[in-house]
Amino acid sequence: MIINDVHDGIQKRKKRKRVGRGPGSGHGKTSGRGHKGEGSRSGHSRRLGFAGGQMPLFRLVAKRGFNNNAFAKKVIAVNVSTLNEQFEDGAEVTPESLKKFGLAKGSYDFIKILGDGELSRKLTVHAHRFSKSAKEKIEAAGGKTIEISKASQNASE
Repeated sequence: MIINDVHDGIQKRKKRKRVGRGPGSGHGKTSGRGHKGEGSRSGHSRRLGFAGGQMPLFRLVAKRGFNNNAFAKKVIAVNVSTLNEQFEDGAEVTPESLKKFGLAKGSYDFIKILGDGELSRKLTVHAHRFSKSAKEKIEAAGGKTIEISKASQNASE
């Protein structure tokens, strides 16, 4: 291959399809619209979700009942083993520091510390909730657990 030919055929902007420009173009005569019918006429637009006479999907799916999922609280779970890996001995673990380390991504209502894994560092952990085993492991390592309320978090933001 010659170096000049590397970018041959690569364009920044694709040319638009020019329809109705004779039979040689491949898009002449009916201009890709087929023969007769609603779709061949100008001004035609098919309704969103139209399935060609078949029962549309949005009418097939049941719409009864209530789903509480939209109102459920979003809880971010962080294990003590993760805290052991990420934080130095004597560090203070806050929602801001968890966000900085990528452990509390996006929006959430609560951060809960779970007791999975081992903890060998003395940490001061600020979180909304703690599991019983997590609280025991943090305090056994010489650290402190401080529960923060949702109201105080909103005031600081």
